[in-house]
Amino acid sequence: MRVASLPRVLVGIGGLLTLAASLAVAEEPAGAPRAFVDGTGAGWKALGEEDFTHVNLDPETWTWKDGVAHCTGRPVGVTRSVKPFTNFELVAQWRHLKSGGNSGLFAWASEEAVKGIKPGTLPRGGIEVQVLDHGFAEQYEKQAGKKGDFFTTHGDVFPVGTSKMTPFPPTSPNGSRSFPSKHLSKGVGEWNHYYVRAINGEVRLWVNGEEVSGGTGCEPRTGYLCLESEGSPVEFKGLRIRELP
Repeated sequence: MRVASLPRVLVGIGGLLTLAASLAVAEEPAGAPRAFVDGTGAGWKALGEEDFTHVNLDPETWTWKDGVAHCTGRPVGVTRSVKPFTNFELVAQWRHLKSGGNSGLFAWASEEAVKGIKPGTLPRGGIEVQVLDHGFAEQYEKQAGKKGDFFTTHGDVFPVGTSKMTPFPPTSPNGSRSFPSKHLSKGVGEWNHYYVRAINGEVRLWVNGEEVSGGTGCEPRTGYLCLESEGSPVEFKGLRIRELP
């Protein structure tokens, strides 16, 4: 029997491994990342205009058309969900229409946090999942003459006012914010995807398909969901929620 030389055998094995790897890559689905949650399936519910009520904004601050919620950004304030939520999953797509735009999603804003607040102010409590355009960092550096180290533009999560939360690392220098572990947000005019999971006082955020930030030990751990208006036009679409036990 003729025996192949060792180098030829190794080359043959290497070729097979390369082919197998190529086939594996080819079989992987294109498009959405593996962790992507689109808000479809059992228990998910679309959120629309009828699911929110103004708190301290003008009637025209938020308008809804063809499944898209448009915010003028003026005045500063929030619209809140009609009902409070405790344990839930939320998906939302958002995009800023102006460089440096600022907005956010609030989870677990209590009745006391939103009651009686005046136009130009934000809730006294809640867990904010920030929606911030990259241009904000550029504008801050230009105005302050230094880089802003107390925020990022890729999905910070932090407690507001009287609310409490222990942030997941990495954190802001003062330890109050959970900074994203990856920088995945897209720029002005591009749609971003957030998946938020809020369960038993713990909040976790996925940006464009990957988990990046969050925190635990939140108090209170029930309350309204709020959409923030903060000086610049922003749009949301695909808002969907699933309540959990």
